[in-house]
Amino acid sequence: MPASLGRVIALSLLLGMMSIGGHAADRPLVLERTIPLDGVEGRIDHMAVDLARKRLFVAEFGNDTVDAVDLDTGKVAHRLAGLDEPQGLAYLPGSDLLVVANGGDGSVRMFHGEDLAPAGSIALGDDADNVRVDPNTGRVLVGYGDGALAILDPVSRARIADVQLAAHPESFQLDPQAGRVFVNLPDARQIAVIDLASRRQVASWKVPGLRSNFPMGLDEQATALTVVYRDPSQLVLINPKTGAVIQGVETCGDADDVFFDAKRQQAYVSCGSGVVDVVRKDAAGLHPIDRIETSSGARTSLFVPELDRLFVAARAGWLGSKASILVFRPVS
Repeated sequence: MPASLGRVIALSLLLGMMSIGGHAADRPLVLERTIPLDGVEGRIDHMAVDLARKRLFVAEFGNDTVDAVDLDTGKVAHRLAGLDEPQGLAYLPGSDLLVVANGGDGSVRMFHGEDLAPAGSIALGDDADNVRVDPNTGRVLVGYGDGALAILDPVSRARIADVQLAAHPESFQLDPQAGRVFVNLPDARQIAVIDLASRRQVASWKVPGLRSNFPMGLDEQATALTVVYRDPSQLVLINPKTGAVIQGVETCGDADDVFFDAKRQQAYVSCGSGVVDVVRKDAAGLHPIDRIETSSGARTSLFVPELDRLFVAARAGWLGSKASILVFRPVS
């Protein structure tokens, strides 16, 4: 092939790629590396991070395992087996504990951070799901069952209290300063507001015309609550003091996680449709700015501001693709 013709073809291909996705440098997220999760089948759920040891924990729901990924080497350093549909994870640096909520048997199991040896468990009864840690008390909150938040003491391994809800809780977020918890209840078509001091629901917010509110995020200053609905697919910004809808924008399908990047004032929505949507927030409101391709079924993610990375969990595919963690670097 003549050199001149080759250059023309290469330029045409480049222009075609630019018309579809733009320059890689112009995109808000860049795929930095892919970490394989060998031998992992089925759905992958949520993640947590141990910053001191640079480990990413991955709940492998369909595999009944949790992997500890060494972020320096990009390899799985340890695998916890014998779990029962692990869903929610939290790492507690103060007590050096990994907390694993199991949907299958409803147990919350704890493991020592240093060697991941078993450190006790608490039985909740059914469908233990999302996990959050109250920074004011160090206590662990776990959504479970037909409608409850359990408050657990990880030091004594005791169940302190339950907060009753109208339906099974999906994603929830804590506002430590206000002493409140915001909880997605998709089956009840509401967002429940919990007062931690009284341990009861004090408000119920609904957004007319929208169903299936699964992901939820809250910015560091607790000034904007981000809720993503699946039916129809929409990201909604809510005033956390009043429940009033500030704005809504269309987003990707089958969303399961949303995180706010305070440095860049943008949200990342990870969706099972195989993309991450990037939505920027400024004085004028919300603006979808890009749609980043991931992998079909890659619903869950974790944004770690301290590492400035977005981790997306990609499940094994029907056509032989292996499970992996996609590591995205935000572009400043």
